[in-house]
Amino acid sequence: QVQLVESGGGLVQVGGSLTLSCAASGRIYSSAFMTWFRQAPGKEREFVAGIRKGVGNTYYADSVKGRFTISRSNAENTMTLQMNSLKPEDTGDYYCAVNRQGYSREARDMDHWGKGTLVTVSS
Repeated sequence: QVQLVESGGGLVQVGGSLTLSCAASGRIYSSAFMTWFRQAPGKEREFVAGIRKGVGNTYYADSVKGRFTISRSNAENTMTLQMNSLKPEDTGDYYCAVNRQGYSREARDMDHWGKGTLVTVSS
């Protein structure tokens, strides 16, 4: 059984940076798509970034493109989200998720979820 644990959330000022990490236990095949989602209060969970575990191709929501960078370490079974130039609208709970079947930006397609880590961007 795959388990995902996020870390690195916290309070940061506008324009600041934060790095989120996701540690995975259990077997995740190279065909999997590893993602970050976020959910702001009163809003639906939305796709932020994703990376193909095998080849490493990356994908971003338009709202974070150029500011966030997703990466993974297959050797360590970890995934990282480097967040720069943070804005108040980046505030929310950030979740690590995995789709065993491959690429998808839909939360309903994810097979495994972490419990989330809170990011608060203050102005």
